[in-house]
Amino acid sequence: MFTIKRKINFFDCDPAGIIFYSRIFEFCHSAYEEMISSFGLKENYWMNENYVVPIIHSESEYVKPIKFGDEIFINVQVSQLRSSSFELMYTIKKDKTLCAHVKTVHVFVDKRNWKKTEMFEDLAEGLKLHIT
Repeated sequence: MFTIKRKINFFDCDPAGIIFYSRIFEFCHSAYEEMISSFGLKENYWMNENYVVPIIHSESEYVKPIKFGDEIFINVQVSQLRSSSFELMYTIKKDKTLCAHVKTVHVFVDKRNWKKTEMFEDLAEGLKLHIT
């Protein structure tokens, strides 16, 4: 499991002082980016000339409100790992209280023909470190 900590800013919230619903995806994407960076990959995962890794599915469930000033912990786990795709599960907690679940599915796509392609071994090895 990979974990990051984040404090909720005023600009993250709606007029009621609760995070705007879409911000949870930004928080999770930050955790995903930090996890990928922690792998120390030899090639540039984000700006690669051969492939892209779009999110093809995402969903969230909000359990408890997350408010301005809260400090949250975003835990990332790999729930599925295939040759050309992976699924990430995020658990967002405040203290030890579950606030939200998020799931994203990512697929490797060849930039030339926009067909699925296999992920490179360094990435697969990094993802295996966080599989549930």
